[in-house]
Amino acid sequence: MGAPGPFPGSPGKSQDPVMSREEVDRALGRLAAEYEAIETSLLALQDHAGRRLLEGAELTGLTKERWAATEQSITVLWAHFDAYTRALTAARELRARRRWPSPDDLAELTELLRGTRVTVSGAAAGGGGSPQAGGGPVRLSEQFSLEELVERMNGMYAAALDVIVSADAVWSALPARIDLLAAELRRTLSLARSVGVRPGEHPAGDDLERITYELTHLRAQVVSDPLAYWVPDADRSAAPGGGRPDTARYDRAALALEDVRREIEAVLDVRQDAERRLMRLRDVLSRADRTLTEARQARGEVLAKIAASEVPAVSGPSTALHEQLSTAAEYRRHAQWHRLSPLLDSLEQRAEDELHRARESLTAVTAPLAVRAELRGRLDAYKAKAARYGLAEDPLLIERYDAARRMLWSAPCDLRVAEQAVLRYQRTVAEALRPPGPDGGPADGPQGGT
Repeated sequence: MGAPGPFPGSPGKSQDPVMSREEVDRALGRLAAEYEAIETSLLALQDHAGRRLLEGAELTGLTKERWAATEQSITVLWAHFDAYTRALTAARELRARRRWPSPDDLAELTELLRGTRVTVSGAAAGGGGSPQAGGGPVRLSEQFSLEELVERMNGMYAAALDVIVSADAVWSALPARIDLLAAELRRTLSLARSVGVRPGEHPAGDDLERITYELTHLRAQVVSDPLAYWVPDADRSAAPGGGRPDTARYDRAALALEDVRREIEAVLDVRQDAERRLMRLRDVLSRADRTLTEARQARGEVLAKIAASEVPAVSGPSTALHEQLSTAAEYRRHAQWHRLSPLLDSLEQRAEDELHRARESLTAVTAPLAVRAELRGRLDAYKAKAARYGLAEDPLLIERYDAARRMLWSAPCDLRVAEQAVLRYQRTVAEALRPPGPDGGPADGPQGGT
């Protein structure tokens, strides 16, 4: 036999052919305790929650096959117990006839307690789906000793309990875990719909559809065929129910859902940040457009005020960028976050490039005005210097200052001619400030400088 069953073993055979009165009494005492243990175990098996679930479930596959055999085995088990009960009752009644049993009584009691005197009908002994069935022809009846009968009941009990406990363990573990994962799946589906992740439109939506199908079918299979999801211990001699639920499919679905949940959270981050990013994009493109408008206006002013100057042309706003910004806004309105995210990444860099280009255009266009402003500043600086040294009334300085000023403040202004006039005034101021030489003329030395 494998692992011991719940029922105590029968007493072994004595060397004496006939038991003594004391041996009989001791054997009957052990049998009484054995009877109570067997009855308690059978009643517990009858009331086991797993058995009630198996009886009420619509079973399929392996579980349906094994439970059908187990139900028949339990019926056989009770038939064996009835035979055991009858044999024990007969032995008790025989012993109760006399306080001091006769030799014939002791011989009969020995045969009842140790001999193969327990009769079980053929259907109950070898057929009816018993796990002990040998597969041979059904006999009308079979004889057992009490010890053999207990051993047979132990085997049938262990096999039946193994089926019941294994199915109950799967039902206790997997459906509840699947239901918790399904609840998480529903929350993830709701979140996915809120960010526009749907089957056929986003890979995560397709994954959620597959996970939903998998969990639905997995739960149905676990409920109807729990034994298909039971992995028994490698040690076959272990106690009934030794093993664990097979959670491989559940684990794969849980990992897949976790991956999808993280992806949807990333999409959610895009959604929550999309409006801020779109507003910033609109602001950058608006500043670029205003800068280009300012550059075009400045170009007109330069062409009107500055003569003989090369003024670069100014392009208009980027139509492509504005179209893509409108596309991004459409993606946001239709919750197409998976398309919006890469488009925003591209637009942000290109918008910054556009603003930089606009600023460079404005700088290039206004360069002549900057040159004129620098010449004006230099002219006024030399006039102030001349005044500090008491040369404000010098006729030559006044003449050359007025000539340069007319050129710089007239339109259009010829920058090349105006620059020469400013340089001429600058040299005149420098010469006027040079100390006189020994002969009364200006001293030799470098001219100009501030």
